[in-house]
Amino acid sequence: MPYSKRLNEQIMKNILIKPFLSGLMLLMFFSCSEEWLEPDPLSFLAPENVYVNEAGFEAILVTLRKNMQFESTGNRHPLSMEHATSELAIPLVQADFRRNTPSNSAFFPFLSYFENVYEFIKNANVLITRIDEVEWEDPEVRNRLLGEAYWHRAYWYYRLVHSYGDVPWIGVELSGAKLDFQTHSRWVILDEIQRDLEMAAEWLPVEAANLGDVTKGAANHLLAKVSLANLDFDQAIAASTKVIDGPYELMNERFGIDAGNESKNVLWDLHRFQNVNNTQNTETIYSTVDRADAPPGTWSEGTYTMRWYSPSWWKILDGAGNRACNWSTPVGDTLGIGNGDVRTNDYWHYKIWEDANHAWDETPDLRRSANNWIEMGDEIAEILNCTAGSPQLGEPLTKKLYGSLVDTTDTWFPWPHYKTFVPTPNNRLPVGGQGDFYVFRLAETYLLRAEAHLWKGNLGAAADDINKVRGRANAPLVSTTDVTIDYIFDERARELYTEEPRHTEMVRASYIMAKSNLDGYTLDGFSDKNWYHDRVIRLNYHYQEPKFQWFGNTAAIDPYHVLWPIPQSVITANTLGTINQNIGYDGAENNIPPLETIDDTIE
Repeated sequence: MPYSKRLNEQIMKNILIKPFLSGLMLLMFFSCSEEWLEPDPLSFLAPENVYVNEAGFEAILVTLRKNMQFESTGNRHPLSMEHATSELAIPLVQADFRRNTPSNSAFFPFLSYFENVYEFIKNANVLITRIDEVEWEDPEVRNRLLGEAYWHRAYWYYRLVHSYGDVPWIGVELSGAKLDFQTHSRWVILDEIQRDLEMAAEWLPVEAANLGDVTKGAANHLLAKVSLANLDFDQAIAASTKVIDGPYELMNERFGIDAGNESKNVLWDLHRFQNVNNTQNTETIYSTVDRADAPPGTWSEGTYTMRWYSPSWWKILDGAGNRACNWSTPVGDTLGIGNGDVRTNDYWHYKIWEDANHAWDETPDLRRSANNWIEMGDEIAEILNCTAGSPQLGEPLTKKLYGSLVDTTDTWFPWPHYKTFVPTPNNRLPVGGQGDFYVFRLAETYLLRAEAHLWKGNLGAAADDINKVRGRANAPLVSTTDVTIDYIFDERARELYTEEPRHTEMVRASYIMAKSNLDGYTLDGFSDKNWYHDRVIRLNYHYQEPKFQWFGNTAAIDPYHVLWPIPQSVITANTLGTINQNIGYDGAENNIPPLETIDDTIE
């Protein structure tokens, strides 16, 4: 069946089922009328008429797969926030984290992310709760459906416990208003989702029947992450090894849409959205599906990669005081209308690409090759003036014509164009359009296994896994003496920039170090001293003197900012229970010990 027709059919199923899945889970914190809670017994869309067979439950999975686009699409989407809050960058307009409170998150969705994720968990819980209301002739069908719902719920809880720490566990469909939620320990949540993923890895298929289906490889990849977070390093190695053993392979040869373009390389090919789900691409483990040529009802808002991750180069002026090359030009279609919201630093631009034998501009690493990046040098950029009638027409953009070098903050820094270029045929503004996007790919699996080997002290095995990734990129190989947790996160940055939830993975490593009492880190002192904060302060010069300043914001980040604030609206509405606030934010003085067991019998 053609892709567009199959996707149309799935979307129609989604439209039919969505009335019972829509609405924020957290709205249940608020009082509501009994009339609102009662389903219409005359409606053919009533749950008892929908969740009766495989097709009905598949409709829920369509919604869950669509939810995955939330991470990487739209205005200041979560993945951009994850990088802006790392050692690689700063949130351009929200550089002072002390202004990020339980009641205020001005630009990036630090608060609304919490609420959105619980909606996605609610959707998964509908299937999980109702799956055994049906008598299944084939238990494999039941287990596959349940396994994928477990995967989606585990994915979002994994993100929650590394964004907010201890959070409420909700493992069943809620049938009415509930105002007595309690906070659960992140550790008990990790135990729960690890067990769920073990089940999912057993029952999900090796090959996806349809584009967007979750597979055994995706389950084992996420299981490796959760096992790492749980300090179950043997399980992390076992799960990642199952993925690495196949049917996946790193892409080492040119392929796909631009394979005939000799000026490009395999890393360029790997990151073309048209190639993410290309059948030649053996590296994709799981991805979103988002096509500009599909029916409009299937479109996301777009990836916005050309907006958040690149500078406002189009505002640079020529000698006459006019824009030297505006975004509304053929050049703009390629470079995008950048805004610099993820304002990267020189550690990412240059330092991370250096080694004992190479400066950043001499590295053989294809991930920093000149044909993959747009360079903005000390004074001259490789972008040419393209404005007709300009006195500098055809000349490179230059800093010499700036009225103030402060203006270079958002307009002048290099960026990896091979990661950000996504055309926008359905949007007048070249912000980064619809495009399939990686959630998991095999390069990360190698780095997850390398990290598990590191924690176990197997430095040789860790170096071997790192070198699989570096070898494909033509980067110099490393030895056992190079392998540290800092080096692995350097390699993750080089390989997974724009793809991984960077803050989440750094927090995961921070918890591992704290629970293991490594380097002076402890769980009791997590909000006062943690690896995440120390690495950010050490490597991100924006937080060093003279501190980054932008529109009244002076860069500031404290150790407790390792976790984001729980929305005060959620805490206040939960009148019959206690949802804890993270230490360092107002309201934490009211915390009580989190629950250490899970009871899914609540209604």
